[in-house]
Amino acid sequence: MTTEPTGLRDLLRAQKVFPEGMPEFDPDAAPDDPVTLFLRWLEAAIQDGVLAPHAMTVATADERGRPSSRVLICKDVDGEGRWYFASSAASGKGRDLAVNPGAALSFWWPQQARQIRVRGPAVPAGAKASAADFLARPPASRAEGLVGHQSEPLDDLTELDRAFRVSYERVSADPGLVAPAWTLYALTAGEVEFWQGSPERRHIRLRYQRAGSAWTRQLLWP
Repeated sequence: MTTEPTGLRDLLRAQKVFPEGMPEFDPDAAPDDPVTLFLRWLEAAIQDGVLAPHAMTVATADERGRPSSRVLICKDVDGEGRWYFASSAASGKGRDLAVNPGAALSFWWPQQARQIRVRGPAVPAGAKASAADFLARPPASRAEGLVGHQSEPLDDLTELDRAFRVSYERVSADPGLVAPAWTLYALTAGEVEFWQGSPERRHIRLRYQRAGSAWTRQLLWP
């Protein structure tokens, strides 16, 4: 049996959770749709210097309901309430979404004690949009996408180095080359929750739920 490190529990409890000077959030003044509020919070996060504010955790589940999560970059958000991210359809997340499109996103901005949760089905946005996303990536990122084999066992890092060099040469020789399995996914939000932390633990939670072409709003207990 593994022995718990001495004082680990105390060390974890001693860590600071909330920053000084957290922004205020008045849910009564929130807009009618979650996209507008998301963009307001994102702009505030950028202005406050939040590191990688476009990074989000993407959670999926396979055909047996086993969950997986990883951090990806949010590529776009549109007025219809769709959040976009990209990956290879052959990756673990791509295989999950092929059998179970239900997915969840979460953004966490610790400098502001703000969290945003988004849930809904994620489906491919189409070949044209996927190709455009791939070609907008830097050369090294395109080379990495062409390598493939994501999440497969790797015997030696020299194999990765060799495969990457070959892919980079292909990208350099053909700038319009697109990885066949590269896919831009659009998650259509069915619900979006905004969470504003409070040092007194009087956290504010506001949930938007899709109602046809409109949205309903509801406060939640912390």
